This record gives sequence, C-alpha cells and structure tokens, in this order.
Amino acid sequence: MPDQHPIDDVTSDEFYDDPPAGSRQPGVGSRAASGEAPDPASEPSVAPAAAAAASATGQDVVEDMDEPWITPEEIPSVRGALLRYRVMAYVVGTLLILLVCIAMPLKYAADMPTMVNVVGVAHGWLYAVLLITAYMLGRRAGWPLTRLLLIALAGTVPFLSFVAEHYARKDVQRRIAETQEYYRTVE
Repeated sequence: MPDQHPIDDVTSDEFYDDPPAGSRQPGVGSRAASGEAPDPASEPSVAPAAAAAASATGQDVVEDMDEPWITPEEIPSVRGALLRYRVMAYVVGTLLILLVCIAMPLKYAADMPTMVNVVGVAHGWLYAVLLITAYMLGRRAGWPLTRLLLIALAGTVPFLSFVAEHYARKDVQRRIAETQEYYRTVE
C-alpha cells in the first residue's frame, strides 16, 4: 500500500510539521497552515526520476497530481460509509421536518404534545447516529474538520441535511473517481 499524504487531514500531526527538505508536498506543512503561498520553483510537480522513467517507456507524466487520500482497497468501505451516512441524513432530515412543520404546531396550536415527545426524542437519538456516521465517512474520505462541523450543523436546520448530503455525496464520488484515475495512470 503506498504512503498517503495528509493533505486534507488537519487532525494529523504531519499536517503541521515541516517535511524534510526536497519532499515538501504543495499544500502540506507549516507554510500552508500559515497561509503563505508555496514557491513553485522549490517544489517540482514530478520527480525527475519518475519523469525520465515515464518518457523512456512512452507514458504520459501525471503532473500536479497528489496521491489521493483513498486507496483502491478502501473504495468499498468508503462507499459503505457513504451509504450509511446518506440513509441517516435522510432519516434525520425527515424527522426534523416532521418535528418543526407538524409536531411543533400541533403542540402549541392544538395542545397535543405527544408527537413532539416521540419525534423529538427519535430525532435527537438519530442525530447522534448521524454525527457518528458522518465522522466515520469523513475519516475514510479525508475530510477536514470544518466539513464535519458543517454537516453537524446541517442536521439542526430543516431541509439543510438534504443539501449537506448532496454535497457530501458529490465530494466522496469525486474523491473516489480521482483515486481510480490516479491509480489507473500510475500503473
């Protein structure tokens, strides 16, 4: 299994460490964390040995393509985590809409608090499960913490969990496609 670069993982210690000279990846290290722009002259996009080997065999050189977070062996587990997250996002979103649009008006307008008690408790417990599934997906897909926080907030606003699920699905599918493309060009 090839080494993975912690490009998107702000929770890893390597994200904030300076790598040894000559091995700096664009977007990784203290320079990226401080917001300082990388120096293109000091960071070649393709290793000279890899470029020579590729030109000798007639293959195209893959430029500016960092190694993806997901490996081909992990794609089935990422897809499974995505499915679990999507199911929970739809269930929690639906329960929140029921709670806000039906149960709360029944409680305050018709003095019928039973539905709030049932739907509110169900939403609360399943929201915790949504957070767990989002975290598991985020760790497998290499999401930054800010994305996980936005997903957590989306579960508290009616209709927003559906929007968050849409963008999360597109991002994970993009990352899987990038992984497949990267490993197709490397082999």
